[in-house]
Amino acid sequence: MKNILDLQTYRNRIIEEKSFSPWQKRFGETFEFNTHLADLSDKTLYFLAQPGEQCAMAYYEIIMGALDLGPAIKFDYLEATDQMQVVDIQFFLADQIRFELMRRLQWLTGFEAARYPLLEMIQQFDTVKAACAAQPPELSASHPGHDEYQQLVPGDQQVFIRRMLPDALATFTINKGGRP
Repeated sequence: MKNILDLQTYRNRIIEEKSFSPWQKRFGETFEFNTHLADLSDKTLYFLAQPGEQCAMAYYEIIMGALDLGPAIKFDYLEATDQMQVVDIQFFLADQIRFELMRRLQWLTGFEAARYPLLEMIQQFDTVKAACAAQPPELSASHPGHDEYQQLVPGDQQVFIRRMLPDALATFTINKGGRP
């Protein structure tokens, strides 16, 4: 039994290294197999919450490492199905990162993905995505837009939350003294 546990620990260490080594170099921080969104520093969270291609490579690093698809620089050489999987997971993770940023601002009461480690969100993507879809984030009652939010149907509530991203990024920066 001890050998089985040691083998699983070894596998986890390999996955952790493949997934997080590029991030440790990029962000100068330590990440572990069980790192959750709440464990990310403000600086890392802010970087990953930015829209656009600027941070896509950072997502590719962790996703491709966790799925054993090679280094992020090989993304363009992946099979089309693997590329689509990586991009789908990237979009999902970006949403969850942004929800964490809004949670730290106390704009959201919480969200389902907060309970999963990052690597589990990647490796168990379909399961975690379904759980998150069943329990979408909710706007905090203390947020100034809460009354408007309450008047919307659930699908529009999610759009409302996603449209708050530019304000959330600006507010996060201001709350951190001009830098995350």
